[in-house]
Amino acid sequence: MKHEINRHEILEKVTPLIENTAMRFGFVPVEIEFVKENHRWFLRIYLYSGERDITLDDCENVTRSLSDFLDELIPVKYYLEVSSPGLERKFKSEKEFLIFKGRRISLKLKQPLEGEEEKIFKGEILDYDTNEGLKIFRFDDGQELLIPPQNIQSAKLYMD
Repeated sequence: MKHEINRHEILEKVTPLIENTAMRFGFVPVEIEFVKENHRWFLRIYLYSGERDITLDDCENVTRSLSDFLDELIPVKYYLEVSSPGLERKFKSEKEFLIFKGRRISLKLKQPLEGEEEKIFKGEILDYDTNEGLKIFRFDDGQELLIPPQNIQSAKLYMD
């Protein structure tokens, strides 16, 4: 018997549990995804800490804390993967601008800013507001910029 799996429903059920567990360890889940690849289900959790790097032990501890509870909430066989988001991972949601506030990013715009030609530059996230946009300190000229959210094509963490 094959039953349909609503991945959005499952994500709605498991997200509060994952967020609470991550917070107990001092982490923020940057992204949670439940996807089917090659006929197998994967629950992937990407953790971030503003204080320190995420270690393999951290991922293992979170996995152990979650697995029994998740097994009760997810009605199919799945693989649980817990990791850090990676050093130069593209942002997948607006909330990441707040999570990574104070960090260096590489930013690609849809249109150059008024009076400029470049659409790609590096800077530090100063603040983010869903209505006003991203406030960034641009490295090449030391200028503070406010970029409307609709002009952001992509962003990713940037390492020197």
